Amino acid sequence: MDSLVFDSQDLAETEDFLCRAYARMTIGSNTPQHSRTHIRRDAMPSVSVDELDLGFDMSYAVTPLGKICLCMVHEGTIQDHVYQGVRDDFGPGDMVLFAPPDLPYAGRICTARYNITMLDSALLDQVAATGPKPALEPVRLTGHRPHSPAAARHLKSTIVHLRDNVLADPAVAAQPLIASTSGQLLAASVLAAFPNTAHTDPTAQDRTDAHSTTLRRAVAHIEDHAHQPLTVADIAAAAHVTVRALQYAFRRHLDTTPLGYLRRVRLAHVHQELRAADPAETTVGDIAARWGFAHPGRFAALYREAYGTSPSSTLHG
Repeated sequence: MDSLVFDSQDLAETEDFLCRAYARMTIGSNTPQHSRTHIRRDAMPSVSVDELDLGFDMSYAVTPLGKICLCMVHEGTIQDHVYQGVRDDFGPGDMVLFAPPDLPYAGRICTARYNITMLDSALLDQVAATGPKPALEPVRLTGHRPHSPAAARHLKSTIVHLRDNVLADPAVAAQPLIASTSGQLLAASVLAAFPNTAHTDPTAQDRTDAHSTTLRRAVAHIEDHAHQPLTVADIAAAAHVTVRALQYAFRRHLDTTPLGYLRRVRLAHVHQELRAADPAETTVGDIAARWGFAHPGRFAALYREAYGTSPSSTLHG
C-alpha cells in the first residue's frame, strides 16, 4: 500500500506533481502567487483514493487517464467540466464520473475540497456479467452521473469505507484478501451507481447452466481457495460457466451470491482460528484482517450473527 502527501504554493510544482500522479496535463491560475495545494493519496493495487484541497481557482486540461476517475465534491465547485459530449458543473455533495478512461477532459476548480478515486477498468469486468466474449467487450460506463440519489449515496459510503477503514491502516490494506475484496466492492458499487454496458440478466443458456453440478464445482473451488484473492470471474471460470450463470446458480440453490458464500467460508476459517489461537500472541483484528475482514464493527456483527457470540469471547475461550 502506498501513501503520500503533497503540499505546495508553487503552481509549476503543483503541475509537475499532478502530471506524475494522474496524467500529462496543463493547469493555470489568475492568482499564481496564491496557489495553495494540499493532496493526500492512499493507494493499493488497482485503486487509489485522493483527498485534494485547492485554496485557489485552477483551470485544467488533462490527457486520458487510462483509468476510471470518480469525483466526490466536499466544498467549492468544479465548473465548465467538459469531455466529449459532456459539459457540466459540480458542487458540494455531487458524486460523478470525472472522465472515461480513454478521453481527455478540461474544466475549472474553484477553491474546492474534493475526492478523486481512480480504479482500473479491469475491475469492472471482474465483477460484471459481461457478454459472451468479455475480453473483446469490456464493460463501459455510459453516463457521468449516478442514476439515482440512493445509488450515489451507496457509492460515497463505499469510498469513505475504503478510505477510512482500509487504506488508513497500511497493515490492513497490505492484506491480500482485503485488497481483493475491497477492489471488487468498489467496482460493484460503481456498476450499481452508473449506467453501463454490463449484461446482468441470465440468458436461457445461463439458466440451463445454473444447475447443482455448477454449484458443486463453484463451492469446491471457493472452499479450496478461500485463503487466496478470488473474483467472481475466477469462480465462474472454475465452474466452466458465465458469471451470470454462476450468480443465478447461487441465488437459485443457496439464496446468496458467490461472494456472499465466500464471505461465509472465510468467516468459518476465522472462527476456527479464534478457537485455536492464544490470545497472548494474536488479536481478533489480526485474524479477521488475514481473512479479508477490514471493518471491525461490520466483522463483529457478521460474526455474532453466525455464531451467537462476539469474536473476542471466542478468542478468550
